[in-house]
Amino acid sequence: MIWSSSVRRIASVGVLVLFATGSAFAQQAPAPPQEEFVPQVGQAGKDVVWVPTPPELVEAMLDLAKVTPQDYVMDLGSGDGRNVIAAARRGANAMGVEYNPNMVQLSKKNAAAAGVAAKAQFVEGDMYKADISKASVMALFLLPSNMLELRDKFLNLRPGSRIVSNTFGIEGWTPDETVTIEKGCSAWCTALLWIVPSRVAGTWRTAEGNLVLEQQYQNVTGTLNGKPIESGKLRGDQLRFLVGTAEYTGKVNGTRIDGSLRSGGPAETWTATKTN
Repeated sequence: MIWSSSVRRIASVGVLVLFATGSAFAQQAPAPPQEEFVPQVGQAGKDVVWVPTPPELVEAMLDLAKVTPQDYVMDLGSGDGRNVIAAARRGANAMGVEYNPNMVQLSKKNAAAAGVAAKAQFVEGDMYKADISKASVMALFLLPSNMLELRDKFLNLRPGSRIVSNTFGIEGWTPDETVTIEKGCSAWCTALLWIVPSRVAGTWRTAEGNLVLEQQYQNVTGTLNGKPIESGKLRGDQLRFLVGTAEYTGKVNGTRIDGSLRSGGPAETWTATKTN
């Protein structure tokens, strides 16, 4: 049979199409299944090795921070997501920041399996660069060196925000509370709590004279009308101190303190306004 040139061209195109299609099928052949990622205790990370917090301590940390559905909980170096998932189970919105992409995917899978994917978010990122400004609770298991590097960011959180940690502290900043699990825990059994204090250092004007305050984290010293104050303490935005036998308590709201004074008789109101 003799083909016309147009028929030959069509046949040639068909052969090329079949060849290209066959090549595409070859290129799109399914890749062999990859092994499922399983984290190993002690595996190296960017800033820390991975060691999981025992489930009992996770719950103790969240209890210590009094996590509620109104909280926004964050974990830096969130590993397999257990702190974030536990917070989401309590109704809180929560986010984990993790440098290892395999851990991020594992955390998302774990959150879905726990039924809390809508409230537990995980992102790949550097914990030192993460925006934590929305957090009302930080739930952490980091080394002292990591905690120290993050200390200023913690102090810039809203007064009353809570930081809970597995075992390791923040250099120079004494915890407000410490809890140790006595039963059912063989390692990593201590939870520490810090409550971000308001900033009160400076001079305040009161009806009794100037209140001059110095502050070291939650601890407060100073004078009221020249008399030394004692036992000065901040718990978030709540201030308490003694002047002699008089007890002053008050809520700090920026440049104003409103509270009550007790000195043997009925409570009296007192206020202070910051002058510098």
